[in-house]
Amino acid sequence: MTMSTTRAGFVAVVGAPNAGKSTLVNALVGAKVSIVSPKVQTTRMRVIGIAMTDLADGTRAQVVLVDTPGIFRVAKRRLERAMVAAAWQGAEDADAVAMVVDAERGIGGETRAIAEKLKASRARRHLILNKIDLVAREKLLALADELNALLPFEHTFMVSALKRDGIGDVLAALAASLPPSPFLYPEDQAADLPMRLLAAEITREQVFLQLHQELPYEAAVETDKWEERGDGSVRIEQTIHVQREGQRAIVLGKGGARIKQIGARARHELAQMLERQVHLFLHVKVSERWAEDPAHYRAIGLDYEL
Repeated sequence: MTMSTTRAGFVAVVGAPNAGKSTLVNALVGAKVSIVSPKVQTTRMRVIGIAMTDLADGTRAQVVLVDTPGIFRVAKRRLERAMVAAAWQGAEDADAVAMVVDAERGIGGETRAIAEKLKASRARRHLILNKIDLVAREKLLALADELNALLPFEHTFMVSALKRDGIGDVLAALAASLPPSPFLYPEDQAADLPMRLLAAEITREQVFLQLHQELPYEAAVETDKWEERGDGSVRIEQTIHVQREGQRAIVLGKGGARIKQIGARARHELAQMLERQVHLFLHVKVSERWAEDPAHYRAIGLDYEL
């Protein structure tokens, strides 16, 4: 393909915690590249999802989506500061920015702060009102007007990322806003995240989904071993790090029942994603100071020194 027939570039997906950014990225890519849970601050690193699309004029486009950690105003702990810095770095480096707002929740303090900071961005800006199936149309129109008064957007979209309503229009507009360019990644690649990291994220998602009432979000998962087997299957060993002995007991469950359930569901997700048999072995370890470990920050692409 010549330069003139392809477009490619980076789109930063920003928004307040739990606005639906990861669900939107997964819907746009058409594959699971970012973990989703009811818990805020699930995304800790900048996951890159890659969406391919054909525009009406025959141009083929590669939209590289940077799913940033939820941005919140007061970042007190080191982990939170590192997450916020990663989010803004993603926005600053992008060709376009998609600001996702939970339409049901409306405009909160975080959303106002993000809009204010985006005024300095040179990237083309798109507003995406998410979860519209939960909101009356009159409220949606008023919300769109109020947000565009705060910060003018090139386009405003109303979608349900979970139901994939309106996703096609968003992808077409994002693609059209990117510069002419050769593709930045192979066409068949869905995510720029090492498989060991992505596998750890899949297991961490199951920990959150099953324990979000009982366990703080400061649980980490690391892939310790990844062994390609002769029969085409893969053996994965992972450690779930918690900060206290009581949390370890919660993750294990009575007679090890909870850890088995977490492992079974994570194994199923991984097998679907990798399209082969997965042998998954989970260990739970009390690591009181993992949130202060520089190596852990480097592993998930965050800056420890903030």
